[in-house]
Amino acid sequence: MTRPQAIVLAAPGTNRDHDVSFALGLAGAEPRIVLLAELLANPAVLRDAQMLVVAGGFSYADALGAGRMWSLELAHNVGDALTGFVAEGKPVIGICNGFQVLTRTGLLPGALGHNQSGSFQCEWVRLEAPASRCVWTRDLPSLECPIAHGEGRYVHPDPDALAAAGQVALRYEGHNPNGSLDDIAGVCDESGVVLGLMPHPENHVLPRQHPRRARGTAGGLGLTLFERGVAYARER
Repeated sequence: MTRPQAIVLAAPGTNRDHDVSFALGLAGAEPRIVLLAELLANPAVLRDAQMLVVAGGFSYADALGAGRMWSLELAHNVGDALTGFVAEGKPVIGICNGFQVLTRTGLLPGALGHNQSGSFQCEWVRLEAPASRCVWTRDLPSLECPIAHGEGRYVHPDPDALAAAGQVALRYEGHNPNGSLDDIAGVCDESGVVLGLMPHPENHVLPRQHPRRARGTAGGLGLTLFERGVAYARER
């Protein structure tokens, strides 16, 4: 069975590119880490890929705001290539800093603000996937994975319209760690192929990664989300 080629985009300061690559490999893709400088020098590297992941971390040390410098580089230099990638129906996911980047480039609706607590939040959360048009979360069971961010509070001028359009892909279940509007943890674009989320499913792809594994209460592998994306890329 063919393994879809997946580009994991990394920028100065990102730190989850290897974690995402590991998750994609387990899910059945063939991941390749591509540095931002490489993409800017040769946007054609996107042509041969079937998937794109914008990795998490602290790109450019979150100078001028989380994801701002990275999104400016992408929008001004390879914006057409990115929109073309999406227009072809190829799945894209942005995680944490990657989510911030995708909202700033306009590929996803809404924005991410400072956590309601006013501090950096690092903890485990449970996610539920309401019915939506998102190809990454279709029929997805509850997930458990960590968050690690200071600017993860999702805001949108009309959350009811967003939900009615099927673009609310993930919600925090039981506990909202950052004050996101309507407990929104992830959203997709109108086509359903672009997903952005603040939690890190790539850090719970093996049962042993859960802090309560030894107590027998761990569950909800994030690997399932990547398997959905890989399956979609393979079938299209």
